[in-house]
Amino acid sequence: MMDPQSGTQNSLVDRIKCLYPMVNEEETPLPRSWSPKDKYNYIGLSQNNLRVHYKGHGKTHKDAASVRATHPIPAACGLYYFEVKIVSKGRDGYMGIGLSAQGVNMNRLPGWDKHSYGYHGDDGHSFCSSGTGQPYGPTFTTGDVIGCGVNLVDNTCFYTKNGHNLGVAFTDLPPNLYPTVGLQTPGEVVDANFGQSPFVFDIEDMMRELRARTLRTIHEFPVPDNRGEWQATLHKMVSTYLVHHGYCATAESFANGTGQVFEEDLTSIKNRQRILKLVLAGRMGEAIETTSELYPGLLERDQNLLFLLKCRQFVEMVNGSDSEVCPPRCPRGQPFSSPPHHLAPPPTSPPQPSPPSNSSSQQVGKARRNTVEENNLNNMNMAMNGSSEIIRPPPCAGDADIDMEEPRNGHSTNGYQNGSSHRLEEEIQEEEMEVDVPVNTVQPVSSSRRQLCGGSKPAVERMLEFGRELYNMSLHLRQEQGRSEANKKMLQDAFSLLAYSNPWNSPVGWQLDPVQRETVCSLLNSAILESSNLPRRPPLEVALAHARELVRLMSRSGLGSCAFANVDDLLRH
Repeated sequence: MMDPQSGTQNSLVDRIKCLYPMVNEEETPLPRSWSPKDKYNYIGLSQNNLRVHYKGHGKTHKDAASVRATHPIPAACGLYYFEVKIVSKGRDGYMGIGLSAQGVNMNRLPGWDKHSYGYHGDDGHSFCSSGTGQPYGPTFTTGDVIGCGVNLVDNTCFYTKNGHNLGVAFTDLPPNLYPTVGLQTPGEVVDANFGQSPFVFDIEDMMRELRARTLRTIHEFPVPDNRGEWQATLHKMVSTYLVHHGYCATAESFANGTGQVFEEDLTSIKNRQRILKLVLAGRMGEAIETTSELYPGLLERDQNLLFLLKCRQFVEMVNGSDSEVCPPRCPRGQPFSSPPHHLAPPPTSPPQPSPPSNSSSQQVGKARRNTVEENNLNNMNMAMNGSSEIIRPPPCAGDADIDMEEPRNGHSTNGYQNGSSHRLEEEIQEEEMEVDVPVNTVQPVSSSRRQLCGGSKPAVERMLEFGRELYNMSLHLRQEQGRSEANKKMLQDAFSLLAYSNPWNSPVGWQLDPVQRETVCSLLNSAILESSNLPRRPPLEVALAHARELVRLMSRSGLGSCAFANVDDLLRH
């Protein structure tokens, strides 16, 4: 049964994030409640620090007390809004709702001091860094809902009462203001809504207007009148993108229509296609071998890339997809009962380190016996012999630092996402090579029925042998290059699959998802291109990355329009 409290909290987080999607809360957290530390001592807080009540004497203005929110308003909100419901106006209703900067005296109502702004309920006046108010709106009392909105594009503030916009109250606001409320007489109680519940005022309609205005500004921005040059540049960017990701037929058609010239010949493009199709099919052993044949020396020069590919090959062996444990072209319907004849270690495997010869080396060897890698090797042996005494891997100490883009929403970001690997196959029908799905994975089956290496004991033996080769390679790399947390984590994740009777439903089972092949594709593709003196990333992706970084810099510089300059939204319009 779900805990109602935790359900409420999750709803709160999701709703606030939906309101301000461009805010990076790791850098600039959003206000979510009143601060129990940043307040005057006449203020009492309750109900998850959302309810404020006055507990002072309330005899003079010297008894006024205010409280600020936990964090200032991030510029990346674009348009920020919160509401305050008057639970009780108390004795006199001397309440102020507004904004203040860090360090403003909390023994005052908002608006009375410099860098403090407030709308007061007893007289309806607005106070802008002064003890003298100006007529602004109606008074408010018990049962009213007062909203305060900050337009971070124009640096203005407006208020609402019971869902009606009262107009602009303040202009030329400074950055980094905090939502603030102040009370002054006994019995005054207010509740805050920072977005955890629907607002009375339709703030999202105002956000849509600001977003449309920002898009118009971008589209109407004056550019030099050299349309032909811009068009040629865009055509070149599109062409290099198609070539980079191996969309051969589409690239040829686009080049014929726009007069583009490839920097890479068609044979090279098809070679990359051939390798990447093998990776996408899970046939990592063949992909490594083909890469070594077509691009001699590439993997020998980049041992870390080779290690990553071999870790992926081990995962595909567990999956039953790699051709070393499942022949790619065995007749459909015929069970695989023996390993193929080409099970010798690939020629690109590094030499195994020689055993230590002196006593100090032997001591080091003893110290290594209980490492994560060796525990997992023990797991492999026990898995083969049917033992259930599996050594569970300890938590990983440190994150991987491999230079790869993180998948978003479970998909890679390399050009093969959202099923485009199927599009790739359709686009290169002239390619003669076939990639058959291994027999053991032709029909989707429930994970509870799946077995290591498709259930073949010879294949399991080959996988265990390969695991030892992979472990020796990791030792060799450690001796040559020093300790690598990235390589350690890859090996630990791969070997940890054997710590579970059903790795597909385990905490490390995400590795067996075919979508993980796409990241490997991206890294291998970039390395091949770089070895041919071509860019690792196409200019179109670089330009988009630059645009996204500019939006982040806008946010850090306090430019509120960054909230409505979402690159993905611009591409859709």
